[in-house]
Amino acid sequence: MVVVVGLLVAVWCAGFAAISVWFELTDHFGVGQYADDATAISVVNWFVAVLKVVGAAVALLAVSRSSRFLAPRIVGTLLWAALATLAVYVVGSIAQAVVMLTGVVGDAEQVDASAVGYLLAFLLAATGFGILAASYARRAGLGARLMLIGFCGGPAVLGSILVVLPAILQAVGLLSAP
Repeated sequence: MVVVVGLLVAVWCAGFAAISVWFELTDHFGVGQYADDATAISVVNWFVAVLKVVGAAVALLAVSRSSRFLAPRIVGTLLWAALATLAVYVVGSIAQAVVMLTGVVGDAEQVDASAVGYLLAFLLAATGFGILAASYARRAGLGARLMLIGFCGGPAVLGSILVVLPAILQAVGLLSAP
């Protein structure tokens, strides 16, 4: 069962990475409302694509018989970090939807079936990484310290994508001011 979860999570990550690559190959952000920031968006998109490929690899390492590439404590920490990253993203997206639906900020009409489906896809991936992380930690005899370190990595990953990287891109002139 865990092997199937690992394979499905790896496919999910690879599929989302393929979408990022497709965006780049088709110059998806080169036209329209984001055209002025297309270079900055491309940098972020490639960064996120690499994270998705790493996620796929970590999911596969979680279900492999033995990891010749990384120590079990590293794989375990990465699994908990992936879970935390996705869980924080899901909780943040739910909070955003709630404030939009209650009329506090934004437009409630943006919370449509595709937005809910997107959120559910991330919730499924977070659940998958949770199953993998718990199973791997049990099999490898990993302690709570590695779980805590991994969980701290989730907000750090999101912070790097949502705050640090845009700040750097804005500082070097690739991203327009908000």
